[in-house]
Order: sequence, then C-alpha cells, then structure tokens
Amino acid sequence: MKVVELKTMVVENEEPYIGGKWLLFLELITDEGISGLGERITGGSYSHDLGALQSQVKLIEELVGQYVIGEDPTRIERIWDRMYASRHDFRHPSLYATPVISAIDMALWDIVGKAANQPIYNLLGGMYHEKLRAYAYMPSGDYRANPELAGEAAIQLLEEGNSACKLDPFMPMYPIPRDIPIWEIEAAAKIFESIRNAVGNKLEVGIGTHGQLTTFSAIRVADYLEPYHPYWFEEPVPPENIDEMARVAAHTSIPIATGERLVTKYEFSQVLEKQAAQIIQLDVGQCGGITEAKKIASIAEAHYAMIAPHMYCGPIAAAAAIQVDTCSPNFLIQEANQGPLHKTIFKEPLVFENGYIIPPTGPGLGVEFDEDVLKAHLIE
Repeated sequence: MKVVELKTMVVENEEPYIGGKWLLFLELITDEGISGLGERITGGSYSHDLGALQSQVKLIEELVGQYVIGEDPTRIERIWDRMYASRHDFRHPSLYATPVISAIDMALWDIVGKAANQPIYNLLGGMYHEKLRAYAYMPSGDYRANPELAGEAAIQLLEEGNSACKLDPFMPMYPIPRDIPIWEIEAAAKIFESIRNAVGNKLEVGIGTHGQLTTFSAIRVADYLEPYHPYWFEEPVPPENIDEMARVAAHTSIPIATGERLVTKYEFSQVLEKQAAQIIQLDVGQCGGITEAKKIASIAEAHYAMIAPHMYCGPIAAAAAIQVDTCSPNFLIQEANQGPLHKTIFKEPLVFENGYIIPPTGPGLGVEFDEDVLKAHLIE
C-alpha cells in the first residue's frame, strides 16, 4: 500500500467559531482506495485572514510531496522522523511546522486503522477507558463584577451532568506577563467562594490562565486561592521558561498544568523532569500528532503525571485526541470545546453528554464526513 494523493480542504466554521473561523483539513489517499483524515489546527492564529492560511496549505503540500507520497502509510515512525529531522528549520520544536506534521500523522494513523478495521486506540494498547471525563470553560459572565453569578453557573453545570470546569479570572489576556494586584486576586477569590458556597466540592474548578502572570504574582495568586482547592493552575507563567514555572509549582499545593503551546516529547520531558507541572495538557493537533502524543503520555505516566489534553480545534483533531485518551492509563480529563459544526459535519457525531465523551468504535479515527455538510462549508 502506498500514499498516492493529497487533498486539502479549507472549511468555513460556524459561529461562535470554536477552533477558529477557518478549519484546515487534509486527506491522504492510497493506491488501495483507503484514505485518512487529518487537521492542521488553526485556533486563533488564522481566525480573520484566510489568505494567511495559504502558507500552511503550501507547507502541507510540500511535506506530503517530499516525505509521504509514494510511501507505505504503515511506516508512521519513519515518516514522522524524516519530516521532523530531515529539515534543519523543523528539527527544533516549532509551532509553525509541528502542527502540519501532526495533521499528516493523524491521517496516516486513520489509514492504518481503517486497513486493520480497528480504532486507533486498539492499535496503541486497546481501550483503557470506556468513557472519558470532560470539561469546558464556565459559561460567559461578568463574574468579577457579580461573583454570585459564578455560583449560579456552577449549579447549572452540575445539573447538566458536569463534574469539572475551568475559568480565567485574570482577563484581559495581554500584556503577558503582568503583575496581578491584590484587589484583582481578591476578586478572583470571591468568584471561587461563590462557587464553593453554591455547590461545595461537587465541582472541580481549574484556574485557566494563559501565561498571564509574573512568577511572584503567580505565587501570590496560588497562596490566596489555595483554600478553595482549585483543580489546577494552568500556565501560571509563560510556558517558555520552565524553571520559573517550576518555582511556582514548588510554592503551592495547587497542581500546575501546562502543555497546550508545547511541542514534541523533548519539551514535555523537560517540564516533567524539572517538576514544573503534573497535569500535562498536550494538544494532539500541535505536539506532533498521535505518534508523539502517545509518547508524551507515557513519559508523563513514568513521572506519575496525568494528561488532560487541550482541545480548541476542529472535529478531526478532536477525534484524534479522543483516540489517545482512550488508550492512555494516565488520562485525567479531556477539554471539550464544541461548536455547531462539530456536531453536524460527521455522519455519526462524536458523543459528548452528561460530562463525558464516549469513544467511537469505528475503524481509524472512527469518524466520517457528512459530504453534504462538508460541501456546504468548503471554501476550496
């Protein structure tokens, strides 16, 4: 079996544009008629400029043409290594190239799963979790001005079957990093107090920052919020400086989470070795695909760390994350951000209900496009 053709698809998402305004999919086709789907996640990077996305389309075409066309799709490790290590510009972890490698890797695994008539998780050790605990951000609200609204939202989340959520009490996101004054920390504490008063400890609540804090501010925040037992403190400082994140971790009992902007096993191994985080939020669409995500999960397992994969993406990358979750013993929880298109673009939508995800049982990624829905949103 050989890969003989590539198709790329730019798809216009539906509001509120979960995963980005434009989604970028690819399809690898073999000489035996088996095809595999992948996704180069776009997130907020290309939300408004469709033209900017063309550079990624060209990079997909370049890498597939140079390293994938004519190759046996079952030789995933060899193809991955050649894409990553043959080019000087890509060898160092890169958020420019690694997401494209991730997309290609997903499609190769989808082909192999379909050829074997097995879901990918069965080829990576088998189903460990029959259902996957999930979470999302709290519903939008001006919680800083009206902290009691956070308690009401927490009650709503519980009634809907959720057991965990996340909120960012320190917006706006920029500038990064910045000092967080004591009044702002106290406002965040009132939000957590409102939640605990409303639902007790029935709902886990993660602090979802985006590397917004300086080291000393993060330590102050952690000290102030520890009595409310947050689920985790996500990217308390920018993820570039692992040593500073480790300093925060050493000063608090709140678990530190990071990983959505890290790529390859090399960056994640440093986070774990330096004890900077114990909840690893790898993004299957960015870190290097299914191949690399499974390795990262295993390295984390050896450090008694858990994975809680990031999911701000389109439906193909979401399906890939679910495959890794299902076969990973140290899976903790899956972020579950879904927009309207996620729920209609597949013939059998991914199942998100009552705070859980049910892994699909079909071969490969376990998903197949509804061609009518896809065509209605296809740009090129």
